[in-house]
Amino acid sequence: MKLRKVWKGIRIAAGSLVIAAAGVLTYYTVREYRPDEVERVEPAGGERILKRGEELSVLTYNTGYAGLDSSADFFMDGGKKVNPESRERVEENLAGITATLQQYPASIYCLQEVDFDSARTFGINELSYYEEALGLSGMAALNYKCDFVPYPLPPIGRVESGLVTMSRYRVSDAARISLPVPFSWPVRTCNLKRCLLETRIPIEGSDKELVYYNLHLEAYDNGEGKAAQSRMLAELLEQEYEKGNYVIAGGDFNQMFEQVTKYPIQNAQYWVPGTISEADLPEGFSFAAADNYPTCRLLNAPYTGDYETSQTYVIDGFIVSPNVQVKSVEVINVNFEYTDHQPVYLTAVLV
Repeated sequence: MKLRKVWKGIRIAAGSLVIAAAGVLTYYTVREYRPDEVERVEPAGGERILKRGEELSVLTYNTGYAGLDSSADFFMDGGKKVNPESRERVEENLAGITATLQQYPASIYCLQEVDFDSARTFGINELSYYEEALGLSGMAALNYKCDFVPYPLPPIGRVESGLVTMSRYRVSDAARISLPVPFSWPVRTCNLKRCLLETRIPIEGSDKELVYYNLHLEAYDNGEGKAAQSRMLAELLEQEYEKGNYVIAGGDFNQMFEQVTKYPIQNAQYWVPGTISEADLPEGFSFAAADNYPTCRLLNAPYTGDYETSQTYVIDGFIVSPNVQVKSVEVINVNFEYTDHQPVYLTAVLV
């Protein structure tokens, strides 16, 4: 009799756990962020009119949500930390990132990993911070939205984050374009939904446009996700160029550029990005990437300043169409002080 009661208690407890787990999965499934394939973004820009033949500048910078400064490590890269240690540290990083943006004024800023309302950054709207500091309005596209990311321990919590493009030129249209998602249910429900932020800038005296794609491709997949996203990007670039438009794509590719071999992998047991090559681009397109400094560091430990003890990569840069002439491209060295990436600055002319 006593044994039967014990088994009954076990069955009830097991049943309760199953019901609870089903409830949690149902909640995440119902609340999953499911953006449309294409969603219009309210265009925002300055009053300058882009002219063919004038020099324009673009700065791309993965801001690491102002939480991945030189003292940080991150659990996904082999470190231990999950979230920034304090609001004060986030605000210090925001100030440092903003000072860098102000020091290197650009016609177009394209930022990645900008938090709008996340627990990890204490609910700070980082877009508003950048807008006020630079005197520009930004266009935003979410690529990470979840009520509560339940892993690891302590968990990441609420996340609302994405891409931001800010333009001094007049913008006619903008859109969020969904990229392929490599994760299946239920992991997909609380994971990133990568995208492109497309910005269309009219050209004076022409019916053609400069089409700019801000991007942050897949990081922690088996490689198939990055490849599928890169193929879709290449198709869009080719379509726009065939229309006679000028095309620039820039951001965090999470892939090393094949021609850059300056910063070799020191330890393959940690995160190793994929590789992207000229063969992955439409005919005539080319990379605009620099190796004067690395653009990203591994977050397995705080930054040492030594490339042999702190793994570094070049994974941030640009792709340009044949009618965009690159004048210069350089990595700005800020010693990874405020984020795990460094800005890349491009100057180019539409020809």
